[in-house]
Amino acid sequence: MPLDAQVQVLLDQMKALGFPGFAALDVSQARSLFSQVERPPGEPVAGVEDRVIPGPGGDIPVRVYRPVQPAGSDGPLPLVVFFHGGGWTIGSIEGHDPVCRALANRAGSVVLSVEYRLGPEHRFPAAVEDAVAATGWAVEHAHELGADPVRLVVAGDSAGGNLAAVVAIHARDTGGPAIAHQVLIYPATDMTRRDWPSYEENGEGYFLTVRDMEWFETHYLRSPADRDSWQASPLLAADHAGLPPALILTAEFDPLRDQGEAYGERLRAAGVPVRVVRYPGQIHGFMSLDALDVSKTALDEIAAELRSALGVGSAAHSA
Repeated sequence: MPLDAQVQVLLDQMKALGFPGFAALDVSQARSLFSQVERPPGEPVAGVEDRVIPGPGGDIPVRVYRPVQPAGSDGPLPLVVFFHGGGWTIGSIEGHDPVCRALANRAGSVVLSVEYRLGPEHRFPAAVEDAVAATGWAVEHAHELGADPVRLVVAGDSAGGNLAAVVAIHARDTGGPAIAHQVLIYPATDMTRRDWPSYEENGEGYFLTVRDMEWFETHYLRSPADRDSWQASPLLAADHAGLPPALILTAEFDPLRDQGEAYGERLRAAGVPVRVVRYPGQIHGFMSLDALDVSKTALDEIAAELRSALGVGSAAHSA
């Protein structure tokens, strides 16, 4: 399928503005540029609370979203622990605020968005350690959040999808917490390979480039040897059996497309219920790009999956 017309407009605008790609910038420049992207205000939710929770390297900032609920709905809600994208180097809970607001309302769930430590100041496995710690804290404090610890979801996009997959494996291997579902949005799952067809087909000209991925990984990992760890490359885990059911979204024109879909195949082969949805005509990051109509479609698809899997009633809000 050809590139989505709205995506083409966006790429043309980026080219006209002279966006050089992340690999041409230093970390401070990349973070500054990423933070300056104009985003419309997120949709109203019933409550937003910024907190700090204890982590292995110090306090971890988190943001808690409580959804707008239909009148008469009571009881604890499902709990989604969300990890933002940004190549483990840039990105923030602030940048993903609109996504988390929409996800809370559409999925009828409490969303805990995690500001994990970033490289290169805090290299691998710092982000993993924070993600694991935040998930454990969320379960331990679920009742004060108005959430049901039994209906726990880990979710994230790009680098955050990588972290969500790793948290699910870690939880299985260490006796919990029990995770009911995982949502992996164009996740990075294998840092060891460069011969994916999607790397060759989409490695240049579609926002995220192969050079960008190498730049992100260089700032995240301590050494090339870290690529072989399943905590960096969850596709390489020795066993994928017994992991929570998964929804994996990929984009046709994304260098990471094939490794996300390969992860879905690995889960399926291990007997894990999984649904892999490729979005035609789309690029990496499409769900966070408010200018694209498809971003709302993807959020609705995720919400429908979670509502069905977690036993949540009809949507309280639809934008």
